[in-house]
Amino acid sequence: MCKKSDKHTQDIDLDDILPKIGEFGRYQKLMLWLVCLPACFPCGFCAFNQLFMTDTPPHWCWIPELHNLTIDQRKLLSIPNENGSKFSKCTQYDLNWTEVLKNEGLTKTEETKKTIHCQNGWEFDMSEIQSTIVKDFELVCNKDIYPTLGLVALNFGGPIGVYVFGMLNDSIGRKKSFFTCLTTLISGSLLTGFSENFFMWIFSRFIVGLTIPAIYQIPFIISLELVGPSYRAFVTVLTCMFYTIGLCMLAVVAYLIRDWRHLTLATSVPFILYYFYWFVLPESPRWLLAKGRFDEALKILEDLAKTNGKELPPSVIQSLKRSRSKSEKDELMKSPGLRGLCGTPNMRLKTFLITLNWFANEMVYVGLSYYGPSLGSDEYFSFLLSSAVEIPSYLMCWLIMDKWGRRWPLCLCMVISGVSCIATVLLPQDAVITTLVLFLISKSAISASFLIIYPFAGELYPTQLRGIGIGFSAYVGGLGLIIIPFITYLGSEMLILPLIIMGSISVIGGISGLRLPETLHHRLPQTVEEGEEFGKDFSTEDCLRCIPIRPDVSRVASYENLELQQLEPQEDTPLDLPRQRRVSSIRKLVKQQSIMDTPKDEHGNMKITYWV
Repeated sequence: MCKKSDKHTQDIDLDDILPKIGEFGRYQKLMLWLVCLPACFPCGFCAFNQLFMTDTPPHWCWIPELHNLTIDQRKLLSIPNENGSKFSKCTQYDLNWTEVLKNEGLTKTEETKKTIHCQNGWEFDMSEIQSTIVKDFELVCNKDIYPTLGLVALNFGGPIGVYVFGMLNDSIGRKKSFFTCLTTLISGSLLTGFSENFFMWIFSRFIVGLTIPAIYQIPFIISLELVGPSYRAFVTVLTCMFYTIGLCMLAVVAYLIRDWRHLTLATSVPFILYYFYWFVLPESPRWLLAKGRFDEALKILEDLAKTNGKELPPSVIQSLKRSRSKSEKDELMKSPGLRGLCGTPNMRLKTFLITLNWFANEMVYVGLSYYGPSLGSDEYFSFLLSSAVEIPSYLMCWLIMDKWGRRWPLCLCMVISGVSCIATVLLPQDAVITTLVLFLISKSAISASFLIIYPFAGELYPTQLRGIGIGFSAYVGGLGLIIIPFITYLGSEMLILPLIIMGSISVIGGISGLRLPETLHHRLPQTVEEGEEFGKDFSTEDCLRCIPIRPDVSRVASYENLELQQLEPQEDTPLDLPRQRRVSSIRKLVKQQSIMDTPKDEHGNMKITYWV
């Protein structure tokens, strides 16, 4: 009797329900265009507005005794002229300026060759920059690394925030965790705008960093969980494009607002309007189903069906109203934790390679984003270009990922990005435009690979380990962001050195990615055991194969090579849970990929893509 009850109370899968009430109907479009996609803007705004707060204007030592002279006279009289081309930023001539003025001696003597560090602060040329923390907090000369420490503080908060908000995401839900994250971001930004000293400012940047990239990931997750499997790639590309549009908007806002306090507030305070989303943003029905909150999930699904002009089938309503055994759920969804990622040889290798690629992608992408304003003659235009070139790369990924798979596009994009960076070493120092072009090619390519690594990692990790696997890789990747500001800081002495370092990391990561097994056209692993078997017999031929192999459509592939008929029980014979789960998975694949509705290529072969 108990077994029979279990058979009728299997886990409810939203992917089985959405095709009946609309995978991407009016409800999903409204949520996507009006709520989820605009929610991507705060991440780009608050992650990169700091680049424009820390502009370093031309500066030289301030000599109070010479305040009655013109700027040119002060500089000619008191500041060493390096190589006859530019004035020193951090040293002055060691003279008694009161005596010099008494003697009306405005010419240099042998005594003026003695120099000392600035004694009374600095004088700044603010003709092009209205306000910057560098001037307000005097972060120059022996403190010129302090703005870099601000980026370190921002990025140090990222891995902590990913962990904290990741737990909140799974415990209190997507909706509440988003508004908690939004509140933290706005609070940190307000604290930034009203900072009175450097240490208060750097603490506020750490608070903002706690929300980066969690403030982007939460609406992204909500978007994916509201649509059907057929539209997940489209939503992924669209979400990335909105994030990039936000970066382009930031370049324009930063160009128009040159005061760093006003810029901070202008790129954060408007997001207070997002609190109105509380009344329209739904909780993820997938999360509600996973938590056993069936009544709330039913209400959302009924609204979704009604808005899409559909009707929720009575069978679904009855299934949602039934309670199911918690012990069964725990048995099916129990995760072995981190030991599952490294407990077996193949899983250990894949975890290492995925994490290495994630680390390389995140480090190079953010590093190039930080470095963009320093290239070219106009930092705002350079940042705008470095952001805009991401959009074509996203569209290209959308077109090729379902044809070439994940491995080779990931490798090619990372190698192209790395080679473009390294090629700058061959250019003369005055080839600013050519360096900018190579930089833009590199930024476009690494943006494409960063888009690919998200779904690729999710497909490689088995379902039991998918959450903790992606979380682990993202956490390690976030640690790389702590050192990337120091790498970009090296560019103040040698413009191309950071590009060479980031290029080398990108090439190494891209080549190593070829060892990962292709996931296109393959059923994704569910358990740790299936994850260990997936790609276990990977060969050199597999590594060099460019076009993914399509599975035999005469049967639904499984790791035990059993057809659905072989797994079906007799009318009165119950299945054990692992066996029952395989039957449910295969049924789902058959339902999602109907033989009659499957498109065919020019050879008459059926095109099959498995979604899990």
